[in-house]
Amino acid sequence: MGALPVPSEVRAILLDIEGTTTPIAFVQETLFPYIKDNVKEYLRTHWEEEECQRDVGLLRKQALEDSSLEGAVLIPLESGSGEEELERVIQAVVDNVHWQMSLDRKNTALKQLQGHIWRTAYAAGHVKGKVFEDVVPAIRKWREAGMKVYIYSSGSIEAQKLLFGYSTEGDILELFDGHFDTTVGPKVESESYRRIAASIGCATNNILFLTDVPREANAAEEANAHVAVVIRPGNAGLTDDEKSYYSLISSFTELFLPSST
Repeated sequence: MGALPVPSEVRAILLDIEGTTTPIAFVQETLFPYIKDNVKEYLRTHWEEEECQRDVGLLRKQALEDSSLEGAVLIPLESGSGEEELERVIQAVVDNVHWQMSLDRKNTALKQLQGHIWRTAYAAGHVKGKVFEDVVPAIRKWREAGMKVYIYSSGSIEAQKLLFGYSTEGDILELFDGHFDTTVGPKVESESYRRIAASIGCATNNILFLTDVPREANAAEEANAHVAVVIRPGNAGLTDDEKSYYSLISSFTELFLPSST
């Protein structure tokens, strides 16, 4: 690792979040436990709201699609009024969310509800988004050099904006030109990166994707995007083959932009 020259055709830097801009520990030890501990209270408080009902509807539909999977939890419709019936349905939603999270599912239905729960947490000051200290200064430098900067994460776009809008560095949303989540496609499929390039309005080889996950890097590379794998404390280790194959950085400051000279 050390200085990594950015190819001259690169016009946009696409960033993963977990393990790249943000410690995995923040996601695993702060964000996810918050959902598990607070989902029931959130549902009880917001149940009558249209947004909450939409979220539950999406989860119910996802649960039907998952019904053949081991341990899947279906979400019944309310078959009457009364506190007991409401509690029964809410508990099914809670059990479904816990089951999905135990499998590290990344579908839109789950991510949408998680994003809305986190929104209340960030707004109340219960949670602040954590970013590595090299992230903000490096992105400012890239932008000064004329580079566009985008986020691509399996967390919903709303969850991304909350993390950066209520971050330990303050509101840093202005640093990003756009956000992508799994509605554009899974991060391990090359087609997703082609869709992102089309959305940005550039060729895939105008993009440099930074991620900690070799499978994602591989998918981006298959789409002809440039990639670098980010080594951060707490990230999963790489095989010797992966270490020798991929360009590696341990800090955003190691990216060397020709246009900034």
